[in-house]
Amino acid sequence: MSTSAGPHPTPVLITVTGPDKPGVSSVLFAALTRHGVDIVDVEQVVIRGQLVLGALVSTDHDPEGLQESVEQAMATVAMRVDVEIGVDQQPGAASTHVLVVLGRPVSARALGAVARRLAALDINIEAIRRVADYPVTGLELRVSVPQDTDEADAALRSALAELSVKVGLDIAVERDLLARRAKRLIVFDVDSTLIQGEVIEMLAAKAGCEAEVRDITEAAMRGDIDFTESLHRRVATLAGLPATVLTEVADALELTPGARTTIRTLKRLGYRCGVVSGGFTAIIDRLGEDLGLDFQAANELEIIDGVLTGRVIGDVVDRQGKAVALRHFADAFHIPLEQCVAVGDGANDIDMLSTAGLGIAFNAKPALREVADTALSHPYLDVVLFVLGVTRAEVEAADLADGLDPERV
Repeated sequence: MSTSAGPHPTPVLITVTGPDKPGVSSVLFAALTRHGVDIVDVEQVVIRGQLVLGALVSTDHDPEGLQESVEQAMATVAMRVDVEIGVDQQPGAASTHVLVVLGRPVSARALGAVARRLAALDINIEAIRRVADYPVTGLELRVSVPQDTDEADAALRSALAELSVKVGLDIAVERDLLARRAKRLIVFDVDSTLIQGEVIEMLAAKAGCEAEVRDITEAAMRGDIDFTESLHRRVATLAGLPATVLTEVADALELTPGARTTIRTLKRLGYRCGVVSGGFTAIIDRLGEDLGLDFQAANELEIIDGVLTGRVIGDVVDRQGKAVALRHFADAFHIPLEQCVAVGDGANDIDMLSTAGLGIAFNAKPALREVADTALSHPYLDVVLFVLGVTRAEVEAADLADGLDPERV
């Protein structure tokens, strides 16, 4: 005796498009229910008020009748519908990497160049979503690399780093792993990162030698001279200044746009937030108190009888010292280094960014951009949030829940 198998289910892909409005989904699923289909996959997005609703279903009988029923149902709510019978049900490849594309603006031409470069590398774009519209436009692309190896990862990063310069976009690349949203500690450099300008130059202006100190600072940030040597040379120019200038400079500091939003948002998410600076404790301690930072490390200026001596007390927080400080704070909070983020702009931040699980170069010198995992060129610190997977909508929703006006904080 033999038996025959029942009819093989037919896959049907239904795509509904049109103005977003209440009731569209319920009308579609009511029609599908009448035909007793099984849902295989569903996805819905709304772009500027336009709905795209896709449903992949499986039916054992009369797919043409299903198509007619769905078309009639969607006509009652004035929506367009496209039905494909017998489509391939195989799911797409899981994304291996997340790209965050940032620009002001992101032009179609620039994004097209990104898409072409990915296609040339045989990399497929699995999904795109907007993560920010302010202060920059941010798009998150989930992509799949055919051979997800270290070599392929390096090739992707290198190709997009080269392209980003040509098209005027910042393109952050991370592996699409749970670890992307598992970061728990972030450390910022201070001068020209968390704040605008350089504290040592503001102090030097009080001593009338700002130009000389600026030249030394720029050489150190480029990596042309050793940071420790540059620090001692710059601090020496401050000898004889009254210690009260430290308070005057601290009062005059201007935060980088988006700094408060960034710290506030990350602390809500459970991050430990702090600074490791080649600057000075008298300034940094005030900054830490203002922003509610969890930790800080900086250099201490020697003061005798209320006057700066032009010397630094204790160990210098230099390039190596910054990495040591990061390890110390990570250990203190029992957070693995791979769950740490470091943000900086100069050559003295190289070791710190290399030590962290994610190193972000912020409007940085070439020496740091070359070793950082991600380089940002926009003057807004909250762009860091988008790289970490936090959307502008999430930031604003949290601010509103706390009674804050996102436009004013």
